Amino acid sequence: MNASTPPAVDGPTWSADQVGRVAAPLREQVVTLVRDAILGFKVQPGQRLVERELVEQLGVSRPTVREVLRQLAAEGLVTVVPQRGAIVTALTPDDAADIYEMRASLEALAVQRFVQRATPEQVAELRAAVDEIARTADSVEPQDQLRAKDRFYEVLFEGSGSEPLQQTLAGLQARVRLLRATSLSEPGRPAQAAAELAAVVEAVEAGDALRAAAACATHVHNASRTALARLRA
Repeated sequence: MNASTPPAVDGPTWSADQVGRVAAPLREQVVTLVRDAILGFKVQPGQRLVERELVEQLGVSRPTVREVLRQLAAEGLVTVVPQRGAIVTALTPDDAADIYEMRASLEALAVQRFVQRATPEQVAELRAAVDEIARTADSVEPQDQLRAKDRFYEVLFEGSGSEPLQQTLAGLQARVRLLRATSLSEPGRPAQAAAELAAVVEAVEAGDALRAAAACATHVHNASRTALARLRA
């Protein structure tokens, strides 16, 4: 076992309905359910994901469950430990600190490129995205907040017009979402984050790349302090 990998924690499978038979492929539905359970802390970092329990709870086949766990492992949300099985990834404070430092630099650069390259339509989409973040700040459903933040960054990265940046940030995305869920679970943090990102958009709309980048870095550093405090508690 890797030294940074915590021991697996046994716990009850989270409460979820069986997968419905809708238009989306079955595996995609199961991936979404399990991913949302991880990001919503219905299953805790370090908790084992037992194939048999997932098969029974979700009403899908064992091969489907294995495919889903492989995909989530590739995303970084699940860690497969030899002879222990799959567990929910538990980031160490040191790992989290490194990820936040990478985010601060990369996202600040993405914001600068967005100011330089984005179309007026993309700037309007970024404004709409931050307005949605503000609207969902008081939501009791964490997935609403996470989806709003995902949309903001989707617009930002696309508007940056930089494929290398997008590819690098995509490799961090699952762990970033896990940390984002951690920081947003702190009371008052969603509203604060909305205000910080509104400052980013205001600078973007003014065409001030340096101010926008600085506001973005401030947002990431504030999120870092919140998440690291929870991880170290």
